[in-house]
Formats: sequence, C-alpha cells, structure tokens
Amino acid sequence: MTQEIHGTVAEGFETVREKFAAFVATERTDYEGQLCAYVHGRRVVDLWAAPPGADGGDSLYGLFSSTQGAAHLVVALLVQDGTLELDRKVTYYWPEFASEGKGALTLRELLAHRAGLVGTDSGFTLDELSDDRALAERLADQRPFWRPGTAFGCHALVIGALTGEIVRRATGRSLQEVHEERVRAPYGLDFFLGLPAAHEPRFRTTQPQLPTPDQQAARTAQPAGPHTLAAIAFNVHATTQPTDLSSLPNERVIRAKGPASIGGVGSARGLAGLYAAAISEVGDRSPLLKPDTAAEFGQLHSVGYDVVAATHKSYGLGFQATADSWYPFLGAGTIGHSGEAGSQAFADPRSGLAYGYTRRRFASPAGPAQENAGFVQAVHKATLAS
Repeated sequence: MTQEIHGTVAEGFETVREKFAAFVATERTDYEGQLCAYVHGRRVVDLWAAPPGADGGDSLYGLFSSTQGAAHLVVALLVQDGTLELDRKVTYYWPEFASEGKGALTLRELLAHRAGLVGTDSGFTLDELSDDRALAERLADQRPFWRPGTAFGCHALVIGALTGEIVRRATGRSLQEVHEERVRAPYGLDFFLGLPAAHEPRFRTTQPQLPTPDQQAARTAQPAGPHTLAAIAFNVHATTQPTDLSSLPNERVIRAKGPASIGGVGSARGLAGLYAAAISEVGDRSPLLKPDTAAEFGQLHSVGYDVVAATHKSYGLGFQATADSWYPFLGAGTIGHSGEAGSQAFADPRSGLAYGYTRRRFASPAGPAQENAGFVQAVHKATLAS
C-alpha cells in the first residue's frame, strides 16, 4: 500500500511534490522522510511521508554529520564578529594543541579537514563521543595521522569537538550554547545540539541500514581493515566500544549533549530553516551571514582525494562543497553538509535556495541518500523558474 504524501508546496513547485510521491511509491511501506525548501527566506516546500500513527511533519531524527552545518555556522558567525581569525594558529586559542607536531596548524586548515587528527590510537568510548570537551582533551595529545596541512580527510566524529574547543576558549561558551542563543532559539528551529527532555517524544529512533545483496556480497568478499584511516575516523577500531554509527543518535546521552560532529537532532524544516537564516532575510531578521562571510566559507579549500574516504571529496571551511561533490548545477559557493543516515542540507546563495531532507532509515550506501539527486534537481529547477 502506497503511503500518503502530506504537506504543501508553493505555486510553481508542484513537480517537487510529484517527484517526492514517485519516490515514496517505490520505497518500503515503513519509509519515513521529510523534504523542505526555502527560496529567499520563504518556505516553498514542506512535505513528508510516514506510516500511520507517526506524526511525520513534526518528527525529529538523528542528523549525523549534517550537525556540522550548524556547528560551522557558529564558527562563521564568530569569524564575522572578529572573535575568531581564520589564519590564526589553533594554538593561539588552545595552547595544549601544539603537542605532537600540530603547532603550526591554522584554524582555516582545521576547518578544511587538513589536521590529520581524525581519531586516536585506541579510540573513544560512548561517553567520550558524547562529550566534545572529553574528545578535545584526548585529541590534543594525539599524534596526527598525516602531516597537518599536507593532505585532507573527513574528520567525521571529531571536527566539531576540535572547532568547538576553539569556540569555548575564545568565548567562554560552548559551541552548543552559542548555537542555541544565536541560531536555534531566535528562529525557533527544530535543529537541536542537545535535545531537551521535553522534545524526546518527538524523536524517532534511527532504523538500521538494509544493504542490497550486491553490497553485502562486496563487504563479505572485502571486509574493512580494522586499522585503516577510515576505521579510526569512524571509531570502529576502538578497543573497548567499537562504534555502530547507525545507532549513535539512539543513545540518549548523544541526543542530550549534542556533540557538534554527529549529535544533532532535527527535521527537514530545521535543516532548511537554518540555511535559509544563514543567507536570506527570514521574517524581519537579516541574514545571519554577510555575503563576504558566506563566500569565504563556501570557497573551495580542500579538493581531490580524501585520504579517509579514499575517494574524491570537496570542502569549503567546515562545510562540504555541495555543488562540486554532488549537484554540479547548483551555484558556486553553495555551503552545506550531508549526514550518513541520508540527510542533506545546503544553501545556494546565488539562487537563494535553502534545502533540507531527512529520513529515518539509514541510507545504503551511507551518506546523502540517492533520492536527494532528483529532489534537489526538481527544487532547483522550480527555484530558477519562480
């Protein structure tokens, strides 16, 4: 039985609803997902699908690495304020970071995933992964896995702790506190870095990935090495508690503390609303980022072979280069971040488009779910025609 599609689209965006409905019709009957978009600060798409009994429009999901978009919007705001300087050495803010040959690294290089500090030799416990300050303390003493600045690789579970420690040293406030005060609360966004207990009933547990037979056969034939950079970056090598990535947001300690790399909880409305606020006037509020700030954070800084992912990747400053990585029809300087469970979110300052997508079941393969390609293209085409 095909699920009913809920929500609304603005005039001119009817094809987006059709694309979403066509996808849902091909999915499992337990599919849950949300799609939202803004253009120049006006919500134009607000769609969802969920099984009977699930309040899909207001449901909250684990956002995994899409959390990093909120984290690095905070960093961008502090750079814009003059509180942080991109070309200062990290040690200017955090002297203990200098150990093991890391002393020359700048904040700009750190944001571009060039630190070589993707994890630690023995890995982290769940309590450490939930606590950015604990992660930062461990990482300050760790020898980098490549010479800082010479290569780049996804710092999947730790980038928010590293940049968050700089925020804390410079402001006396945690990155989560700054996000709440300057971004989430003023706009009423369903994008939490630390989910209050009162919102717990809205959270939908992440469902595990269901690999295709071909993917399962490939994994059996070529099992992942236990000590590769990817294993270290995703903490599957940990000696005490190897990480099952898909289960992390299902742990209350992760949701409660909201670690800035992977602990965000939210909805497609929250994702799209965050990026709309970043680049557009929303209501009577000016854009959070000035055009020059958005342009600098969207400028390509690391492009080519990601030594952790072992594939081509592109990063700006803290944000993924969404156009270069996935959707080349988007404007140059598009800023955003996907999440391993399938979420995708970005802002295209040139068209004024802000986009957010979430789903409950972990994507296969992990990363921005494949259906995003059709959704983004339909939304973008309608945006240009509007």
